[in-house]
Amino acid sequence: MTRFLAGVAAGAVICAWAGAALAADLPGKFEGVTVDAKLIGGQQYEALYARIAEWEKATGAKVNVLSKKNHFELDKEIKSDIATGNITWCVGSNHSSFAPQYPDIYTDLSALLPKEEIGAFVPANIASSTLDGKLVMLPRAQFDVSALYYQKSLYEDDAKKAAFKEKYGYDLAPPDTWQQVADQAVFFANPPDFYGTQYAGKEEAINGRFYEMLVAEGGDYLDADGKPAFNSEAGVRALDWFVNLYKAKAVPVGTTNYLWDDLGQGFASGTIAVNLDWPGWASFFNDPKSSKVAGNVGVKVQPAGSSGKRTGWSGHHGFSVTESCANKEAAASLVWFLTNEDSQKLESSAGPLPTRTAVWDYNIQQAESDAYRKEVLIAFQEAAKHAFAVPQTPAWIEISNAVYPELQAAILGDKTSKEALDAAAEKATQILEDAGAL
Repeated sequence: MTRFLAGVAAGAVICAWAGAALAADLPGKFEGVTVDAKLIGGQQYEALYARIAEWEKATGAKVNVLSKKNHFELDKEIKSDIATGNITWCVGSNHSSFAPQYPDIYTDLSALLPKEEIGAFVPANIASSTLDGKLVMLPRAQFDVSALYYQKSLYEDDAKKAAFKEKYGYDLAPPDTWQQVADQAVFFANPPDFYGTQYAGKEEAINGRFYEMLVAEGGDYLDADGKPAFNSEAGVRALDWFVNLYKAKAVPVGTTNYLWDDLGQGFASGTIAVNLDWPGWASFFNDPKSSKVAGNVGVKVQPAGSSGKRTGWSGHHGFSVTESCANKEAAASLVWFLTNEDSQKLESSAGPLPTRTAVWDYNIQQAESDAYRKEVLIAFQEAAKHAFAVPQTPAWIEISNAVYPELQAAILGDKTSKEALDAAAEKATQILEDAGAL
């Protein structure tokens, strides 16, 4: 990831639809229009939706939220809508990892919004929101790459430092490698009251974590010909990392059922030593109203694998407008409003990373007097340098759904890592063959 600087200020703008330029300042006027929407839900996303009332007041339109679910459930619902020909809604939450699955249902936002507004976003985020030349979503302030959160007091305890040095032969410090994370996780664990670390253990979440650990171990998920290549020595090392921590009881026994909200609540409960997690949790972890570790949270760049590469699975959230929407102008206005500078300042104030360059500048300036916030921004700026997207195949989510039960089987001890990865590679190959990709 390149440095996210050099902003573009938004002024008076012009909406265009179906080739007809309509002179109007965003957000525009849409009296009597109702925009149906399907949105991602979750604690870290909710603050933004309070702004919908402002858009309604400004435009005269109404927003009807049909669904509000985690993205895995929302993905299933959208696929069901596609299968039944029921794309009757206008605005949908989207994500760079999910977007390649929906090449046809979303319209080109570059035909609905002015160039100067699109130019105000980080170019890399716009590029990864563009499929086959179509800008299929507008990024919100939810650029995701994970860094390492940890409880600072654990590293300030002289007795722990001495015991760790005696056992492992090196000084106890916030880890910089995944081997150090494993050592420390086992060392700190005191089940069932306290655990060294945790990880999301199902659906795309565990496949994504395995993918980035695979890269950090020097492996590839797909080879140059697009064939599954994760059942390699690097793949076994990557999966063994998860398996060994589970076997050592250094992670909670329920981790194979965890998704992101479970991890966030887990670290905030004070029962987890170190936690690889997304930027959206930064404020939550340091707020005494929501977190028992508030005031005791350190943040640093994500660790490196044995190859020297750091993990860096990344992506970003956004909003899309359907091709079938009856009023694309109003829908595009809502999408713009939820991703404009004010919205991104609001979302990123809680920790998520912005996708507008001017908001990066603003946040850095605002953090000067806030030591924790500055630490977070520095850590995630560094983390962003190591970010990489999922393999750009429309089958990514389908492959994830086939692969993750095999990863779970290895973690739970039902298969060896090699057996699980061979079975997963066979399933992934079949999916790609059925899709005509191989």
